[in-house]
Amino acid sequence: MEVPARDAVFDGGVTVLPRPHREDVLIAAAGLLGGVLLWALGLHTQGSDRGLSGSWVLLPVAAVSLVELVRRSAPRTALLVAALALVVDFLTLGSVATIAMFTDIVYAAVLYGSPSAARRIPWGTALTTVVVTVAAVSWLRSPQGLLLGVLAAAITIAPATTGVLVRNHRDAAEAARLRAEQTTLLAEMDRTQAVMAERARMARELHDMVANHLSAIAIHSTAALSLDDARISKDALAVIRENSVAGLAEMRRLIGLLRDTDGERAPAPAPTLGSLDSLVEQARTNGASSGLTFTLEDRRGEGPALPAPVEMAAYRIVQESLTNALKHAPRGPVTVFLERTKRALRVAVVSPYGDRPGPRAPGSGAGLVGMRERVALLDGEFEAGPVAADDATGTTGGANGTKIWRVRAELPVDEGAARHDHPGSGGGGPVGGTRGAGPDPAQLTGDRGRRRGGGRRGGRAAGP
Repeated sequence: MEVPARDAVFDGGVTVLPRPHREDVLIAAAGLLGGVLLWALGLHTQGSDRGLSGSWVLLPVAAVSLVELVRRSAPRTALLVAALALVVDFLTLGSVATIAMFTDIVYAAVLYGSPSAARRIPWGTALTTVVVTVAAVSWLRSPQGLLLGVLAAAITIAPATTGVLVRNHRDAAEAARLRAEQTTLLAEMDRTQAVMAERARMARELHDMVANHLSAIAIHSTAALSLDDARISKDALAVIRENSVAGLAEMRRLIGLLRDTDGERAPAPAPTLGSLDSLVEQARTNGASSGLTFTLEDRRGEGPALPAPVEMAAYRIVQESLTNALKHAPRGPVTVFLERTKRALRVAVVSPYGDRPGPRAPGSGAGLVGMRERVALLDGEFEAGPVAADDATGTTGGANGTKIWRVRAELPVDEGAARHDHPGSGGGGPVGGTRGAGPDPAQLTGDRGRRRGGGRRGGRAAGP
């Protein structure tokens, strides 16, 4: 498909025209040879007793043939030169070749010219036809003047109209091609985003299912190697075996789901908050040698069932927070708080903050990233980091008596719910309660640093 070119390229003040198209060269050569042949045969458009005789008829033929070479690259210039050549042709004996090539120049000016030229040229040809018709009728004072008007329309309006039709068809085809390319590009972008989202989801699930088991294995294996106590080593090996078997089972289940191309394998039931007791009990077992105590305070009360995505996100947040405490927290209490308001489920996990003596597992922060992503998908709020233990409540929860590590999430329970309730609207509870009711992770820092789907991190490493 041909694309209109510019009239000229200016290089250092010198006008450089692009190389003529092969079809333009053939048209110019055919027109010139045709004009010479007609002149040699003595075939002219006017009588031999009118106009300039001799070889003068070849001058406009040569001029129009020359501008045929730039009908695509310089259509405006070609049209002006061809119009002047046509006027000169009427002063000579005339040649059909000049008129034929002029119509092609008009057609090319509309097809390859600028959009504004393509709009103006048809109106210009119509005006020219009217002027020629009126002048011919007034001069000849006979109906024969109308024939000149018809001839003017044939060599101006007809090619201009044809050029408009062809250009419109070309532009429509180009627009359809661009739409198809955009549709393909958007489809590819959607596919890429879907793949990235699926990979992120798989990474979160794999991390949440296996990271806690591997963290427990790393901690207890380090303890077994560093302590010369047969009983402690035996207990550590028992915990290692239990977590390795559980982690292997989780890995096999995930691999089985990924390899199930037929969709016949039913996915395992999603974890719910009803399984938090066993999750906390597992953390107690894994953290027995670390001096950590784990407590679950569930103050949700009675109410309608939570949406499955909310329950799963809350479970994974608690699971990852307990894993981080096992990996990084010094000795002290670790408490899980749950509270439900009319519009949101509040989850908070507080643990000691500070340098941990003895073995600890390395972390990369992937756990925090996964928690933030889960909360953001539900349009909730998330924050994690060290906070003052006596802020707003006067409590002392950390090993050093000044700071604790808090993970807090607020998950809307329905689509129309506000992103968060007022901190005091939940009654006297550790997540949304009033002052003096115990450690209150929802009020330790108030609204400072709160942001949608985000949080702050500092102090010890947070996340495997």
